[in-house]
Amino acid sequence: MTASTPPRPGEPAVRRRFLVLAICCASMVVVVMDISIVNVALPEIRRDLHAPVTGLQWTVDAYTLVLAAFLLPAGSTADRVGRRRVFQTGLAAFGLGSLLCGLAPGIGWLIAARALQAVGGTMLNPVAMAIVAATFPEPAERARAIGVFGSVSGLSLALGPVLGGALVDGFGWRSVFWVNVPIVAAAIAGAALFVPESRAARARRFDPVGQVLVVLLLGGAVGAIIESDALGWTSPVVLGLLAVAAVGALGLLRYEPRRADPLLELRLFRSVPFSSAILTAVWALCGFNAFLFLTTQYLQDVRGMPALTAGLCLLPVGALVVVLSPFTGRMVGARGPRLPLAVAGTALALGGGASFWLGPDTPLPGVLAVYVLFGVFLATINPPITNTAVSGMPRSMAGVAASLSSAGRQIGTTLGVAIAGTIVGSVPASDGAAFTRAERGVWGLVLALGIGVLALGLLSTGRWASSTAARAAALFEEVERPPGQRAAPPRPRTTDFDPYRG
Repeated sequence: MTASTPPRPGEPAVRRRFLVLAICCASMVVVVMDISIVNVALPEIRRDLHAPVTGLQWTVDAYTLVLAAFLLPAGSTADRVGRRRVFQTGLAAFGLGSLLCGLAPGIGWLIAARALQAVGGTMLNPVAMAIVAATFPEPAERARAIGVFGSVSGLSLALGPVLGGALVDGFGWRSVFWVNVPIVAAAIAGAALFVPESRAARARRFDPVGQVLVVLLLGGAVGAIIESDALGWTSPVVLGLLAVAAVGALGLLRYEPRRADPLLELRLFRSVPFSSAILTAVWALCGFNAFLFLTTQYLQDVRGMPALTAGLCLLPVGALVVVLSPFTGRMVGARGPRLPLAVAGTALALGGGASFWLGPDTPLPGVLAVYVLFGVFLATINPPITNTAVSGMPRSMAGVAASLSSAGRQIGTTLGVAIAGTIVGSVPASDGAAFTRAERGVWGLVLALGIGVLALGLLSTGRWASSTAARAAALFEEVERPPGQRAAPPRPRTTDFDPYRG
């Protein structure tokens, strides 16, 4: 279903496929790690650039908000003009944004450079996932490759604070951005040498109106949450932002179903497993990044740890991702996502509940035990989300499905940081007792999100959910056909359909 260049003569096909997977994983490392690596640098950024709490929130959310808003057109654009071409363009833009972040003279310049970074990032992860799906055509092999790709996402998110702490202590906060430049350069060269060009058999058309509506929805909602602490929920600015978000949401629901090739393919959400995967991604990453945003400040400002020590305290999270993620990926491929989702939801809920008891004088072993719970959660959540979102999709929609999965993660990350910063408000982290009291509202949210992930995991893996996936599969096949050959109305298939094993 894809047009791709043949392997070079004499080059083993298997080796070439895994080189492609490694290059795509490298792009995942820099994009996802830049979400978490900057968290450990926030205290030093605040001191060096004299940034308020809202400035720190926007430093994280300017990046994740742009990622979430523009991931959808990036996937369909890559399906049309060529995935390798868009992938290399994204690497170059990301590298330039990273360089400018390291040179930023003030918080406003840093936020703008983070947005440029994210523009490049939108062209990387969903496109890389589509490249992986096209490179591994056999379903079982593709499921394993996607599992590795998803595991790298969790590992990058978890190890970001460790690497960030070492860089901040050794070279200053600007180095957490400069480290991306050589990685990006190597990935550009590797893509030119080894990644085959591929396109969808039938490219989707641009949807500029849908894109504007997505920006209105996400920008209005996140802006209202962040600014509500300083201005109040009843201020004209915050109410106006909420109105903008409402207009975007209503516009998407009314406009998108009328297009032949909508930016937001709402028919995909008729599959309960697919829609649950997207919602799970939002809730899961919201909970984890709320934890990460507050934890780095708790460790450095409340407990007085240097950046490297704070990063090392989060090492249990990364270690568990390394150990458990491959096992989780194999389990999803062999038995489906129910057990990993149940474990992930339970671990997130327990982590949020246990965090209520963290204070300035909590013994360090107790703190690390709480972080182990978050590590179990992160190690078991990414493979089932990634595989469920992409499996069962036709090749021509691989970019769209991958973009929706990645967008769900970024929306969750953005909301997690925005909500956590708003709940804590203007309480200085240096006032340890007051800060830990304010944190309890965030831990209550994390507890609720963990319960929600558990419930979604059970709901989306039963017989009823599988029947909705079977009915949606017929619609997906209909979308695959050229417009002049589509039947109306499509009839559901009666054959068994497994959305988890492709």
